[in-house]
Amino acid sequence: LVVVCFLTISLCALSSEDVLSKDAGECAICLEELQQGDTIARLPCLCIYHKCIDEWFEVNRSCPEHPSD
Repeated sequence: LVVVCFLTISLCALSSEDVLSKDAGECAICLEELQQGDTIARLPCLCIYHKCIDEWFEVNRSCPEHPSD
């Protein structure tokens, strides 16, 4: 007996929302500073972005800084 499960998961669902605890440089998508208190999305690769990552994933299917992952 072989059981195969296929799951369709949006990459947006793979990010977790968080609040930045300290300044962290520049968002690679919108180029705005990532500042303490900003709402951010943290990807499984641990890269962080503003919520502009949601729009990025509407067109792209990978992390902007790790396209081959």
